[in-house]
Amino acid sequence: MRKLRIHITGVGGQGTLMATALIGQAALLGNINANVSEIHGMAQRGGIVESSVTLGNLKSPMISEGEADVLVGFEPVETIRAARQCSSETIVITNSASLPPTTASTGRESYPDVRPALEKFGQRVKKLVILDASALARQAGNILSLNIVMLGALTKHGDLPFTADHMRQAIRETTKAKFLATNLKAFELGYAAG
Repeated sequence: MRKLRIHITGVGGQGTLMATALIGQAALLGNINANVSEIHGMAQRGGIVESSVTLGNLKSPMISEGEADVLVGFEPVETIRAARQCSSETIVITNSASLPPTTASTGRESYPDVRPALEKFGQRVKKLVILDASALARQAGNILSLNIVMLGALTKHGDLPFTADHMRQAIRETTKAKFLATNLKAFELGYAAG
């Protein structure tokens, strides 16, 4: 069975931990062993949130520097900050829409232009997929479905050992009824992107 290490990064409130849990659940639905780890950081204040999922017969959910097979970045600066997890064989999937920290949104600091850094980053990894997941989440009907958009892109581009139907089933099993149609639409928009 193929082994896969997925590192996920974003900021508090973007749904990174829910996405991590859904990846683990979809893997189990596909009869793939999954280990999940979470590092909450300053999640309640919009701070960094990192998590990882290892798939296959790996004993630990921890991913050392340079070991990520896939990096999923919910916020572009956090994607760049997590570059240390990547190698030349890593697939990187990132949201292009920024979520500036309070210091930048209040004008005390400036938020960097991340496009040049992402382009340079893309030259040192196997594949870089950039999508405006925030816009796609709004198109689906709820900005809070950004995490599901990112799961759609991951499912299409991440070379996962389970199917899109396993991910759809995991979403159906965990989403409250009133959000299900929106989340399924968000998944399909993310899957079609890139």
